[in-house]
Amino acid sequence: MYKKILLAVDGSKHSLRATKEAIQIASLVDDSRVELVLVAEFSQAKNEILHSQGKEALVVSRRKKILPAIEQLKSNNVSYEVNILHGEPGPAIVDYANKNQFELVVIGSRGLNSFQEMVLGSVSHKVVKRVQCPVLIVK
Repeated sequence: MYKKILLAVDGSKHSLRATKEAIQIASLVDDSRVELVLVAEFSQAKNEILHSQGKEALVVSRRKKILPAIEQLKSNNVSYEVNILHGEPGPAIVDYANKNQFELVVIGSRGLNSFQEMVLGSVSHKVVKRVQCPVLIVK
């Protein structure tokens, strides 16, 4: 089964559902580990920096987004680690997953409509196409 799981979260309801699935999978193997990642997008980072009260406040703001996922992992006694990546979400997740040889990537579906997905492309779609391990997309 999967021992090294990458869980990509963004604070959305979809990522909370993805967290539940990652917990279920991790619970099947005693020494499995979930690495939770949040990508600080360049497009949003500028706005976050301008409105934050400093570096510490920015870190706290980002951690608040993922706090519900962290609490779920803790309450289920799942071994985890947290990392904040920087860049465009799709490529950042793919690069990180491939470089660190994860066995599974779990990510929530954002639920873009077909036009938005055609124009923008979804993060989960980019991850599925380029990551070198199995991917679970959770709706």
